[in-house]
Amino acid sequence: MNEFELIRHYFDRRQSVPGVIVGVGDDGAVLAPDPNTDQCQVIDTLVEGVHFPVGTDPADIAYRSVVVNLSDIAAMGGRPRWMTLALTLTDASESWLGAFSSGLFAAADKYNVVLVGGDTTRGDSVVVTIAMSGEVEKGCALLRSGATPGDTIFVTGTPGDAAAGLALLQQREANEYLVGRFLRPTPRLETGRKLVGKASAVIDISDGLVGDLGKLLQASGAGAEISIDRLPLSDALRARFDVDKQRRFALTGGDDYELCFAANADSVVELAGITAIGKVTESTALLCLLNGDVVEVDDSGYRHF
Repeated sequence: MNEFELIRHYFDRRQSVPGVIVGVGDDGAVLAPDPNTDQCQVIDTLVEGVHFPVGTDPADIAYRSVVVNLSDIAAMGGRPRWMTLALTLTDASESWLGAFSSGLFAAADKYNVVLVGGDTTRGDSVVVTIAMSGEVEKGCALLRSGATPGDTIFVTGTPGDAAAGLALLQQREANEYLVGRFLRPTPRLETGRKLVGKASAVIDISDGLVGDLGKLLQASGAGAEISIDRLPLSDALRARFDVDKQRRFALTGGDDYELCFAANADSVVELAGITAIGKVTESTALLCLLNGDVVEVDDSGYRHF
């Protein structure tokens, strides 16, 4: 099967979708954006052995590749519309491609995003790059900048689960919930939409809560204090790991794709699935407190270089 047959067989749906004039199969897609919105453009690359273990189910690789981009759209308060895929393979295994395309479209269908083009190449390892477009009301995109002293800092969900799941996956240890949180995270699109006009600054947690909150604070020119004892931890994480590892995963583990945001607490009081963990301060430092005492936490987050 050559490259063009591969694309046509596994990725070309020839579906009629509003806003898509020309999709997969031409030199480029022709799209019709809503003129009353601003465009959000995001892109992420996942590399075998770096972002997911060698031997990971291709359906999970594809699903996760879509979700990490959806999470960026969520952090900007947007609605996902279209995506393109660049896929590097070591060989064109039909069983692998069948599972991969199944996972890709499972995520795409669930979150209403349409594949409109892409490219395939041969290489030394599996590399998946997805570029995604979203839309948000004009002038309303949520950004990392804008956090103000006095704002409350919130997180969605239960940070730390995905990092714990990856650790178990690497140890070949079963834990359906935690491993599932790594392989198939949930993008907080609905929450992101509800934060438009309410949150002063938002970031998604891809490289660790402390590291990503630090990026938000740097963009906002502010500092913060967060309380470690207020971190929302899942029952599965508490049951499997001791307290020190629970906190380490929650503070510095990546791949959760939850949202961390700053807002006036009164503006989000009715929003479900969020937990207040601290406050924005006038200082430029990020302090982590445990029982009122400052503790040292490695805030570097994951870095490729």
